[in-house]
Amino acid sequence: MLRTFAFVLFGIIVSGSAAAQEAAMAVSQCQAIAYSLPGGQFASLSATEGLPVIRAQAEPQSDLADKETVEITYVGHSTYFIETPAGVGIATDYSGVYRPVRVPDVVTMNKAHSTHFTLAPDAGIEEVLPGWSDVPGEKAQHNVVVGDAYIRNVTTDIRSWDGAFEENGNSIFIFEIAGLCIGHLGHLHHELTDSHYAEIGRLDILMVPVDGGLTMGADSMSRVADRLRSSLILPMHRPSALDRFLGMLAGKFDIRYASEPIIRVSMRTLPKRPTILVPQGM
Repeated sequence: MLRTFAFVLFGIIVSGSAAAQEAAMAVSQCQAIAYSLPGGQFASLSATEGLPVIRAQAEPQSDLADKETVEITYVGHSTYFIETPAGVGIATDYSGVYRPVRVPDVVTMNKAHSTHFTLAPDAGIEEVLPGWSDVPGEKAQHNVVVGDAYIRNVTTDIRSWDGAFEENGNSIFIFEIAGLCIGHLGHLHHELTDSHYAEIGRLDILMVPVDGGLTMGADSMSRVADRLRSSLILPMHRPSALDRFLGMLAGKFDIRYASEPIIRVSMRTLPKRPTILVPQGM
């Protein structure tokens, strides 16, 4: 089968069905595991047995680039379409209103507004990952391998319509693909704690909501981006608030505009200095 469920080494103790107990183990390459944890170690390809290592000299450079390159397209609102080197298609905060060029294999959702989820996803979608649990306050937990993508989530709280906070109502989804750590903040409503940052780990690419305060103001969002130190920051959510957001962050990050609809990126091509890249359509 294309998909297997996987559990982060330090994260979840699985009980119950034999199928769950036999699920494959996937170790995050983006998340540093403290040596002090029982049986824990820092995730490292060099120390991981059984994983294939692609050597640059072993094959033509063009073939290697194909295996390393992730394609990212801004579809609309908070939906990005991510295509892995193996062809797995992932749509973020998928509502069905903003549709990628093909039916995604995987969709993630958040429930802050109906523009971030759908209760009737296309039947052809193989994995539907909601960022919230149906049990109030309970954390949604996703650790899934689909093809060459490993997908996990870190929950945060959201504001409800009456101004109160709903515990664990939003998820930051992290996509680990071709050595890249790609994070989508969803409908983030508050600054992150040290515990959140530890769960997230390294993010090379960060998808950030820009809306003038419906999620968080540019000041707070810039502190999150500063702490994560992502090489590439992709704005989303509200194009009308983009200019103000860029104006507030212009001194901290380089600002570029995508020349093509599809953003092609790999570990080799990440910018050396943290850069906000405005996608076409934003």
